[in-house]
Amino acid sequence: MTAARRTGGLALLAATLLTTALALPPAAAAPVPAAATAPVPVLDWQPCGEGFEAFLCATAEVPRDHDRPHGATTTIALTLLPASGDPAERIGTLFTNPGGPGGSGVQFVQEGAQAIYPADVLARYDVLGFDPRAVAGSDPATCFRTAAEEAASPLLAQPYPITLREEVRHTLEGIELAARCQVTSPVRFATASTANVARDMDLLRQAVGDERLHYAGYSYGTFLGATYARLFPDRVGRFLLDGTVDPVAWTGTGTGDAAPSVPLGIRIRQGLGTDETFREFARLCAEAGPEACPLAALGDPAAVAYATFERLATQPVEVPLPDGTTLLVTQQVAVAVTYQALYSPAGWPDLAALLAALAAPSPDPAAVASAATGTRSVLGARLRGEEYPSPYGGALASLCVDTASNGRVDRYPRLVDEHEAQAPYFGRYRGWVGLPCEAWAVQDADAFTGPWQQTTTAPVLVVGTRFDPATPYRQTEPYRDLFPAGHLLTLEGWGHTTIGKSVCVDEHIATYFVTGVPPADGSACAPDSTPFATAPTARVAPRPDVPPGLPLW
Repeated sequence: MTAARRTGGLALLAATLLTTALALPPAAAAPVPAAATAPVPVLDWQPCGEGFEAFLCATAEVPRDHDRPHGATTTIALTLLPASGDPAERIGTLFTNPGGPGGSGVQFVQEGAQAIYPADVLARYDVLGFDPRAVAGSDPATCFRTAAEEAASPLLAQPYPITLREEVRHTLEGIELAARCQVTSPVRFATASTANVARDMDLLRQAVGDERLHYAGYSYGTFLGATYARLFPDRVGRFLLDGTVDPVAWTGTGTGDAAPSVPLGIRIRQGLGTDETFREFARLCAEAGPEACPLAALGDPAAVAYATFERLATQPVEVPLPDGTTLLVTQQVAVAVTYQALYSPAGWPDLAALLAALAAPSPDPAAVASAATGTRSVLGARLRGEEYPSPYGGALASLCVDTASNGRVDRYPRLVDEHEAQAPYFGRYRGWVGLPCEAWAVQDADAFTGPWQQTTTAPVLVVGTRFDPATPYRQTEPYRDLFPAGHLLTLEGWGHTTIGKSVCVDEHIATYFVTGVPPADGSACAPDSTPFATAPTARVAPRPDVPPGLPLW
């Protein structure tokens, strides 16, 4: 489906360099989980400062290696939104994780908790956000010496390759990025598994004085939730798991499309989820017509978008940026921006305007820039002049020590071609995700990779959105089935996770957290609004912009 595609396989150069340069050891078997015996951290909550008067901040020292509970420590950054109601009716602390891996829980709570959680929940719970180890404010793992060096690096410039030459270069750059990361932060990467994040979370649970962990995890946060529940099944409290990651596919411990021989970017099925969601975007755009969706004025929205992607592969558009520089909008950039914009249906009119501007026979760079400003993407953030922290190191920290490698980068082009045949353009973009993990020699011996069938008897609320580009709905019921007392709630709508999209979903979540009783298994909710048809009424909660190439957010 892309211009200038090659017919041969990837040259063996990349595979040879991979195996000789890094000499990857075989993955260690998953250890038997053990209860944490480390000292419980003492949390000294203090005001967070100007602009964050509603929040308290603290840090916690936890073992760098939980096998050495009294050894060296690593620092975890935390923030707390204290319960607003009667202290006598307080239930406990609600731990949160916004996804990623690499998402800042501190930023998530400080920027979004008051908009995300219903008043009844905010009254009865302290809401806690923490940056997982190796992320943001928690001794971050880095791949470059400075932020400026990272921003200027060509290793992060291209989301995915198209031609044979690009494939070779992209593979070599992925290997170089992995090497840089492991040289810059080897110790932090070596203890950054999700299992260790779960062990940290259990220590923090004890630190706030709760007998059970109450938790809201989104996207990758559902993988963290599944990991915690396997390690500490008797300590599971009220668990909201929204936008489910298939833990078997994530770790590559299954069969079929979840087998370790399948590249991570294909296993997690984001190409398929994005294709399904994009087709819904195109359908709703066509139904709304040109007045509400300018892309519909040019013909079938999907066909116009595909033709635009194809043309951009050989005729990119140079867009001016506020700082006087320019950005070349290639096919890869346009596909990445589209993927990111599909996360929030409230922004679909902006996405339609951007694709329409790019589809013009001679695209006007100023019009493209104007349309792109409204999208929730890295391109939109740069055009708005926003700053955002880089989560690359934090993302790779957990990702590459939790997941099985394919072991043969020379197979990538053929496998990605097959995946793209099922999901045009988006299958190629997401199929190359995780390439640096193929060159990952640093391992965390304490990583947990299954089995994933749960033993906790606590009622768990599993939530999925019917058209979710990043965590496809097809994963939701199997994830629910992992929990003996799992209850499925479906949002019959669009976008990644249910945050800010449905009052009905919010009410079910509030009832569950306040009473402990989940909705009936199989319940469903309608969204607050339909893209293009009405003005959005959903409570849009802030979320970090998504950098190209990362698997989830």
